[in-house]
Amino acid sequence: MMPHHSLALHRRPCQQLVWICLVLALVARSVQAQTPAPPIPAAFPANQEPITPIPQAPAANPLKLALGERLFEDRRLSHDETLACASCHDVRTNGADGGRHTMGRDGSKIQFSTLTVFNAALSFRLNWEGNSRTLEEQAQSALESRQHMGTSVVEVLGKLDADPNMVRQFTDAYGHAPDRTSLLDAIATYERSLLTPDSRFDQWLGGDAEALTAEELSGYQSFTSLGCVSCHQGVNVGGNLFERHGIFHPLASPTPTILRVPSLRNVAATGPYFHDDSAPTLRDAVRKMAIAQLDRSLPDQQIDAIVAFLNTLTGTYRGAPVAAASP
Repeated sequence: MMPHHSLALHRRPCQQLVWICLVLALVARSVQAQTPAPPIPAAFPANQEPITPIPQAPAANPLKLALGERLFEDRRLSHDETLACASCHDVRTNGADGGRHTMGRDGSKIQFSTLTVFNAALSFRLNWEGNSRTLEEQAQSALESRQHMGTSVVEVLGKLDADPNMVRQFTDAYGHAPDRTSLLDAIATYERSLLTPDSRFDQWLGGDAEALTAEELSGYQSFTSLGCVSCHQGVNVGGNLFERHGIFHPLASPTPTILRVPSLRNVAATGPYFHDDSAPTLRDAVRKMAIAQLDRSLPDQQIDAIVAFLNTLTGTYRGAPVAAASP
């Protein structure tokens, strides 16, 4: 057994080592306090960005694609033949309706604002409540909704079967007359083509360092560092998860509390904003979102920079930038 005095001698070097470590820690803390923190980078390292570019539209059978486009614009898909899919989803502008459709065809108030059909195929669920998993499900739901088309697949097929030209177009595309599967597939095939690639932000993601201004990059930096990107990321800058709105403070209509996070693609062209159209401008939407979801009151300069970044998410459709709907 080691004598007591030997134990004391053994402890002394250990105690000295502890004191040395404490002194070094205090020195390091002092140096750290005097050294300014490095600036947050404007973006994540290359190939680690939380947002990915919109791809080109997938290859599709041209006969099915043309048929789907014709059906999308056909008013016979509504019971009283006053509405087509394109009535609320205008692909000549923003793929939505600019907040014009607030009353249903049955006279009731529509609860949710119209989401754009552009890039809808890239979202994991459809509609504000995410209650459709596929474009085919969503198309049938819209046909059968009393507020929207107010019809049924059976009624639509009866109308199409009475049109020899339409029967011929279905036969050319599918090898048979219209039926439920081919009707919904044709519409979905067309909607999958409604992608809007080549935004300036996507160009920057692709390596064009000059595609964004300093203010836009600063806005992207704020967008990521504040945590906006936690819900708005991926190829659609959203559209891939559910979230509760009004976490810290009320935001828009209180119900339902859980919504599918909307895509921010083409967001500069798809106002008004929120599920009830209660934010008239993008600047107003950013300010309210920061307060409600982050408990942050942002200065005007930071809001302006974030809005500048969001403007870079506007893509192109058939060679032209996506544009806001007319009032």
